[in-house]
Amino acid sequence: MRDCEISLNPNKLVRYLKKPACEFTKNDIIQFVEDNEIEMINFRYIAEDGRLKTLTFVITGKEHLDSILTSGERVDGSSLFSFVEAGSSDLYVVPRYKTAFVNPFSDRPSLDILCAFYTNEGKPLESAPEYILKKAQASFKEKTGYTFRAMGELEYYLIMPKEMGNLYPARDQAGYHESGPFSNFQAFKDEALELIAMAGGKIKYAHSEVGNFTDDKNIYEQQEIEFLPVPAEDAVDQMVVAKWILRMLADEYGLLLSFAPKITVGKAGSGLHIHMMLEKDGQNMMVEDGKLSDDARKMIAGILDLAEPLTAFGNTIPTSYLRLVPHQEAPTNICWGDRNRSVLVRVPLGWLGEANKMAALENPQDKNLKAVNEVKQTVELRSGDGSADLYHFVAGIIVAAQHGLEMENGLKVAEELYMDVNIFDEEHKDKLEQLKGLPTSCYESADKLEATRALFEANGIFPAGVIDRFVDHLKAYEDKDLSERLYGKSEEIAKLVDNYIHHM
Repeated sequence: MRDCEISLNPNKLVRYLKKPACEFTKNDIIQFVEDNEIEMINFRYIAEDGRLKTLTFVITGKEHLDSILTSGERVDGSSLFSFVEAGSSDLYVVPRYKTAFVNPFSDRPSLDILCAFYTNEGKPLESAPEYILKKAQASFKEKTGYTFRAMGELEYYLIMPKEMGNLYPARDQAGYHESGPFSNFQAFKDEALELIAMAGGKIKYAHSEVGNFTDDKNIYEQQEIEFLPVPAEDAVDQMVVAKWILRMLADEYGLLLSFAPKITVGKAGSGLHIHMMLEKDGQNMMVEDGKLSDDARKMIAGILDLAEPLTAFGNTIPTSYLRLVPHQEAPTNICWGDRNRSVLVRVPLGWLGEANKMAALENPQDKNLKAVNEVKQTVELRSGDGSADLYHFVAGIIVAAQHGLEMENGLKVAEELYMDVNIFDEEHKDKLEQLKGLPTSCYESADKLEATRALFEANGIFPAGVIDRFVDHLKAYEDKDLSERLYGKSEEIAKLVDNYIHHM
C-alpha cells in the first residue's frame, strides 16, 4: 500500500524522494532542490489575522540552503501579532519539512514550506495559531488515548462578468452537482484539484454547489472541495494552502473568488463544515456494534455544549450571522441527528451494515469484489464558514470534543439533543422551542467565549491573551441586532457583504 501511495502521489517531492511527506528530512529537501534546480524558497506562515504570509529566499548555495532549513529566519513579530511589543519584536520562523511543495505559480522554480513560530529563547510561541492546535491535539491524545482526525469542506463562490458569456445558464439555486456546460467553471475546478493535490492536499472530491445565480452584472457559481480525514494539524495546513491556491488560480483566470459566508441575502451562503473522527492504533473508533459508539456520542455532546463559543473562532465577521438563519441549510439551533441537514452536528452515511456490499450487488460480473471492511464514519459540525480562523477553530473543536469525553453526563446530553426530524417543520415547533440557538452576532459570540474561557484555557492550550484578543476583536464590530437593523435595507447589506468579501 505504501509503495502504491508514493507512486500515485501527485506531490512531486513524495514521488521523487520515494517517501511520504511525514518522513521528509532536511537532507531530502536539499537533495530535491539540487536535483530539480529549485531557485527560491518561500517560507509561509499564518499570523494573528489568519492570513497566509510569505518570506522569500533566493538560494545562493548549498551552505545557504542548509542554514535557512536548519535555523529558520528572524521576522518582525510586532507586525504579525498585536501582543508582541516593538521593543523586543523578533521571532523565529522555522520550517516544517513535511509541508514542502513545489510552488505551482512562480515563474522561477520555487519550493514552499509552512513554518512554526519560536521565541528568542528557542521555544515554541505559546500564542502562535499552529502551536495552539498542536497543543490541543497533544492534550486530546494524552487525556483520551485517541488521535483526532479531521477534514474540511471548502465552499466558495466564483464570480465573473456576464459579458464573459453564459450560453448555458444554470437554474437559480439549483447548481448542486451540476455538470458542464451548465457548470461554467469545470476547467477551473479540475486545475484547482490538481494543484492542491500537488501541494499535499488529500482531496476526497469536488463538485458544484447549490448556489448559482446571476444579477445585472455578474454570474455567480458556488463550488466545494472536500478533503479526506487526516490528523487535525495536517487538515488545517492543507486547507490554508488550498485557499491560497484557489485565490491565486482565480486571479489567473480573471475571476473573483470569495469564501465569504454570504454573497447576497436570499441565496445559498458558503460554509466551512468540519468532519471529525476518533482514531486509535490506526482504526476508526466512531462505530461500535454497528452503531455510533458511546465515545462518539460523548464527543458530540461536548461540541454541542460549547457550540456557542466555538462561533467566536468559526464565524468571525458580521456577515457570518446573515448565513446562520433558518431555512438556508445552515444551522441555527444546538442539536444533532443522522443525515439531518437542519441540525448543527450531522452524522452522515458511514457505509455500515449491508451498505458495504453495494458494489458487489451492482457489479455481479466482478467475482473478486469483496465487502468494504473500512469504517468511514465521521460526524460533521456545520456552523463554521469561510471567515473561520482555521487553526483556532479546529483547536477549539478538539477542546470541545475532549470536554465531551470528560463530561459525566455526556451520554445524557447527547440523548436529549438528538433530533430525528426537521426541526423547522411546523409540526415539530415544540421541539424547536426547547433548543438553544447559536449566537446571532459577533458580539454575542464574544460573550459566549468569555463566559466559557476557562475550558479553552485549561491545560495551557489557549493562552488568556488569545481569548482576550478574540473577545475584543469581535465586540469591536458592534453588531448587536445587526440582522434586525439591516432588514429590508438591500443597499446597506450589499455594502456590508462587499466589505468582508475577502476577509480570510
